[in-house]
Amino acid sequence: MQSILSLRTGIGLLSLVLATLTGQAQAPRTTTIKGRVTDAGTNEGLPGANVVVKGAQQGTTTNANGQYTVTIPNGNTTLTFSSIGYVSQEVPVANKSTIDVALKSDDRSLNEVVVVGYGTQRKIETTGSIASIKSADLVQTPIVNVAQGIQARVAGVQIVQNSGAPGGNVSVRIRGTNSINGTSEPLYIVDGIQIANGSPTDNVATTSPLSTINPNDIESVEVLKDASATAIYGSRAANGVVLITTKRGKSGATRVSLESYYGVQKATKMLPVLNAAQFAQLDNEVFKNTFYPDPASLGEGTNWQKLIFREAAIQNHQLTINGGSEKTQLALSLNYFNQDGIIINSGFQRYSLRLNVDHRVSERIKIGTSILGSYSINKGVPYGSTNLGDADVVTSSILGAALGAPPTLKPYRADGSIYPFGEQANGQYREVANPLGLAAIYNQTATQRTLANLYGEVSLAKGLTYRASFNVDLQNSLRDTYSPRSIVSLTDLNDNSGSGSKTNSNGIVLLHESILTYSRQFAEHHSLKFTGVYATQTNLFNSNQINATGFPNDATGDEALQLALARTVNSNRTKEGLDSYLARINYGYKDKYFLDLTARADGSTKFGANHKYGFFPAVSAAWRIIEEPFLKNVGWLSDLKLRGSYGLTGNAGGISPYQSLAIVGSSNPNSSDYQFNHTYLTGINPLGIANPDLRWEKSTQANIGLDISVLNNRLSFVVDVYDKKTRDLLYIKTLPLSSGYGSITGNFAALENKGVELAANARILQGPLRWDVSANATMNRNKVLDLDGGTTQERFVTTYSILSVGQPLGLFKTYVFDGINQTGETILPGYDGRLGGHKVKDINGDGVISAADQVVTGNPNPKVIFGFSTNLAYKSFDLSAFFSGSQGNDIYNQARFAFETPLGQRNLLAGVANRWSPTNPSQEYASAAQGSRLPVSSRYVEDGSYVRMKNITLGYTLPKLNGVQRIRIYASGNNLFTLTKYSGFDPEVNSYAGSNTVIGVDNLVYPPARSFLGGIQVTF
Repeated sequence: MQSILSLRTGIGLLSLVLATLTGQAQAPRTTTIKGRVTDAGTNEGLPGANVVVKGAQQGTTTNANGQYTVTIPNGNTTLTFSSIGYVSQEVPVANKSTIDVALKSDDRSLNEVVVVGYGTQRKIETTGSIASIKSADLVQTPIVNVAQGIQARVAGVQIVQNSGAPGGNVSVRIRGTNSINGTSEPLYIVDGIQIANGSPTDNVATTSPLSTINPNDIESVEVLKDASATAIYGSRAANGVVLITTKRGKSGATRVSLESYYGVQKATKMLPVLNAAQFAQLDNEVFKNTFYPDPASLGEGTNWQKLIFREAAIQNHQLTINGGSEKTQLALSLNYFNQDGIIINSGFQRYSLRLNVDHRVSERIKIGTSILGSYSINKGVPYGSTNLGDADVVTSSILGAALGAPPTLKPYRADGSIYPFGEQANGQYREVANPLGLAAIYNQTATQRTLANLYGEVSLAKGLTYRASFNVDLQNSLRDTYSPRSIVSLTDLNDNSGSGSKTNSNGIVLLHESILTYSRQFAEHHSLKFTGVYATQTNLFNSNQINATGFPNDATGDEALQLALARTVNSNRTKEGLDSYLARINYGYKDKYFLDLTARADGSTKFGANHKYGFFPAVSAAWRIIEEPFLKNVGWLSDLKLRGSYGLTGNAGGISPYQSLAIVGSSNPNSSDYQFNHTYLTGINPLGIANPDLRWEKSTQANIGLDISVLNNRLSFVVDVYDKKTRDLLYIKTLPLSSGYGSITGNFAALENKGVELAANARILQGPLRWDVSANATMNRNKVLDLDGGTTQERFVTTYSILSVGQPLGLFKTYVFDGINQTGETILPGYDGRLGGHKVKDINGDGVISAADQVVTGNPNPKVIFGFSTNLAYKSFDLSAFFSGSQGNDIYNQARFAFETPLGQRNLLAGVANRWSPTNPSQEYASAAQGSRLPVSSRYVEDGSYVRMKNITLGYTLPKLNGVQRIRIYASGNNLFTLTKYSGFDPEVNSYAGSNTVIGVDNLVYPPARSFLGGIQVTF
């Protein structure tokens, strides 16, 4: 009996093993499903629709006819069908071999909302030219301010990083330059608070005001470009408007996010200069002596560029808390950003806090606040001087000093202290500064800024809402400078050595807005929205400064200015007001036709008694052609909208307060002007002539736009063509001296900007492998229409830049370089008329080189600016890259002009080693000559075109952990390479910062950095 049981047990076990083996052999059984995905409305096939096994990564996409084939593990699975713009469907397989699905349109894509002036609109309702930037794109690269994040991402917007310094100066131009003496910077609005990015008087070393705002707090950025979109802001909108919305709280579970990155930065380039042996030979030639008996023995010498450049750290850390209930939502963030500069003793730090609270008191009443606070510290070094003097280039700029410092000299004394050049080489090079000494000059600006908004909103009736907001922008800064006695050579040290200063600046902007909004639908297909606003704004500013020279020692720096031998004091206070009344009507019919009417009246205290108020109307319309019956059955066309607008906007940023009045003051407040009875006194005299007709700059703009989406929104295109004329430009007109004044500020000049903007987005792959690309390009042409009522047709702004009626702004007008004067040639009288000197063309053929031989040799305005980005994702990996570029613009390389001039005492660019001599008849570089002056010529006008890889980022999202929603780690490289023919440090440059007239000039500004960083993002 036991034997039988044992046999049965053995047979059972054998059967179980065989069954298991058989099951394992049969496990790979799969099922193939075929079918077609169509549009439920048109029955047309949907190309690129996703067909995915639910809960797995396995799947496919449909072909051009909507057909698909997918292999699944077994028949007990569910397939998910999805496509952009359609409602997804889930279908159980249930042993089917063919599954056809008709997807319904998802109207949510039609209801996408964008921020506009004083409200929001559905995207399909917009009639103006508006571009949006996502938060993720904005902070893709490590940036200090929001303008850097916008660069090359929006068609029609040119952004130049004038300085690569941490917190450095940025110029933004929306649809070209729109002013001459005034600012061309757009108006920035942060959660309803209006702020400005600098002023026309800023220099390239001025820290950007936008650097005080943390870009990581921004939810979205909308750029308003045409008159229809901007007219709601009237007198401040001629240069475009940038709307910035910060992240607000959301109801639901509280989310805590941590983000941190750390990286290193390096200089992208160093300019080759003469080594010690070559420099010594040059100096011997210039001064015709043997100060260096054996130049060849000196070798390479000191590399001053390596001494001022360094590997610098950059880091950012942010904590964000977001959450709330149905009644109250809160968003709180804390941020620390620190960027050391790639030049020693420079850097930027920012501590910031953001608190946004929204609370619904009842069904009809809602209140809230937005508070952004920051404290930033900017440590600067001298760079980018606009003074063209030979001395300044090597004494006022750390880069100029590093290029021009003799490599035969030493940087430090034996005790490690900075070795002034006046104490070396018998004082022969005392007129050249040790760049380490310039870096030792203390220059720090600490800025506290608070942007606060308090609002209350009440529903008065169905569709009728009143909102009152109270905004304040508080900005206080303290700038400290101190130039120590220790960097002065002992032979030059005297009682006046050592200088310091303190400058306190305080600005307050107060703004109240009352907004009444009425919105309703009627007669089924009609929609109407009315917005009325009253706004009043007051700007208060005051500053005080004390300068001191002659310190007994460096022990206290600028913290005890009372110890100085001499002191001067300046103070300033201004006040200006702006009252505004505005209205806008939005009408729509059947989501097919849209009409917008806008009007705003602004009154400003800055303008003349006869023109206190300005009126700024605009009209725009849109036709969604896709809604017409004849296009309903065109399956490949997803959207087609035609837009048109025309309007008038203004610019009040051209002048400071009181310019319409007859003002008086001291022409030289830091010294005594008159002597009475052997006593020196400061005099007060008239400084400006009254102009009661001083008024706004006005821009009229026409815009035609076309929005196209095809293949179920897989591809989208936006095309805009515009024509903008700006008249009544604020311009300083020269007066005959018999009037008692040298000039008057008035509305005399006119400009024109015409252009084409192109933007494209493509979702190329939408399955398990996702690939999106976007690109934009802008072609803008500007022209001076008038300068001063026809009296002046052309004038020089610098020795090489001109303003000319009928021509673009900032053209370069120079002599034409024609090689080097060679032995036996006829040398024409004029500039550098010597053997071995620069030869320029005699354009008018009169046998003399004079100003009449100068011609236009360059244009700093680009023919096209562009940007391109690509985003690739597969499973948990993501890869993105971003490129920007400019084509067709020229740069006047003032630095190259300075460091190719062989006048002695300073080092020069390496190419000068091939200078002309009787035995080396060079056609490029002039011979050495003491005090030589080269002519301003086309040799220094260079092609500034470039293509730059701004960023590449590789990220990986880790699997979910208990209590952790998401962990992503990433590595990023920035400014990895730049393709350009330009010989300077960087082609994206302008030493004159936001100037509207002197554009594309390189006089050694702070160069950009290449950075590599790693980061982590965690959400709980």
